[in-house]
Amino acid sequence: MKLIVKNIGYLLNGLESSPKKFNGKEMGSLPVLQNAWLCAENGRFHSFGSMKEFEQKCALFDPSGSASIVDAQGAMVGPTWCDSHTHIVYAAPREREFVDRIHGLSYEEIAKRGGGILNSAAKMANSSEEDLYNDAMNRLGEMICMGTGAVEIKSGYGLSLDSEIKMLRVIRRIKENAIIPIKSTFLGAHAVPSIFKQNRSEYIRLIVDVMLPRIADEGLADYCDVFCDRGFFTVDETDSILAAGWKYGIRPKIHANELDNSGGIQVGVKHNALSVDHLEFTGDDEINCLLNSETMPTILPSTAFFLKLHYAPARKMIDSGLPVALATDFNPGSSPSGNMPFVLSLACIYMGMTPEESIAAATLNGAYAMDLSDKLGSITPGKDASFFITEKLTSPAFLPYSFGSRLIKQTYIQGKPFQI
Repeated sequence: MKLIVKNIGYLLNGLESSPKKFNGKEMGSLPVLQNAWLCAENGRFHSFGSMKEFEQKCALFDPSGSASIVDAQGAMVGPTWCDSHTHIVYAAPREREFVDRIHGLSYEEIAKRGGGILNSAAKMANSSEEDLYNDAMNRLGEMICMGTGAVEIKSGYGLSLDSEIKMLRVIRRIKENAIIPIKSTFLGAHAVPSIFKQNRSEYIRLIVDVMLPRIADEGLADYCDVFCDRGFFTVDETDSILAAGWKYGIRPKIHANELDNSGGIQVGVKHNALSVDHLEFTGDDEINCLLNSETMPTILPSTAFFLKLHYAPARKMIDSGLPVALATDFNPGSSPSGNMPFVLSLACIYMGMTPEESIAAATLNGAYAMDLSDKLGSITPGKDASFFITEKLTSPAFLPYSFGSRLIKQTYIQGKPFQI
């Protein structure tokens, strides 16, 4: 089955061969082809080019005239977003805490009162797998409509063996039934449960000696994550958990440096983490550490926006030569949205990223942060034909510029239009 999209105003990230990621200045040199066409065959990108050569090329790759043809009418076409950090399996929203923050309580103060992650964990224990699955699939459908074509989903609202396994089984079911690639991450070290507050080492033992072996035996997780930050897990605790994860062949990802300069970036790099995420507190030492690694720095600006934190120094990181990925952190407490175009807007407005850099960060670099850059993140022959078509836009900058408008008109997954 062939699909042809013609009269594309701007074709984003069209590459005949794709690198694994864009580093530093490369992020600002995003390939943009004006007045373009695109061809997909059997769910994969086949070719693309200028409309000046469309008739000639079309006669070669569609001699029978049997292809399905879509007229983009000057709209922008780009590869789907790759959202490498979400928590979309959860039992209930936390709008009460949103009101608490309006009244002056901090994220950490709410957590100490049993709110935050512990609040979600309490609700998780009483939720059925069926309800969790249905709610998460609804959220996923909403994200796909906004242009997202791959998602990483974390556990971490269980904080007990039974509840963490329940979450991971739900994520596995999503992975089996979703039309887009899903990655599963075990985040048992998201917070210390109340019953272990006086015996943290026993909870670490539970994660290392009980949870991880069970999860590995059932094949429930692609990655192992730890919230290494002030008030959560220390560098030494993180070190032991990540080492245990590697023992079972589960590569690390890290929540790091959201609330303080925690050492989370360094311990993540030490363990060859695929990504270190949040990074609001990132200085020269952290940047130099990342420059000598294959770890992807992943920034979650909608979390900083929602919690009124200061933003990660994306401009400094990119200017230093680092790659940067963007993700939504879609979760019930600190970023209740999977709207990637809005994340691009925040990256441009508050972190000084250019529109081209933000698009690179949310596509190819996001794919790298899920080990999917061989399949997604660019419009490259042989990759999955997952892309979005926008309304007609005057330039790529219009996408992050018009932050209040829904500009993604249609998402295609492996060459097929997505409908909820």
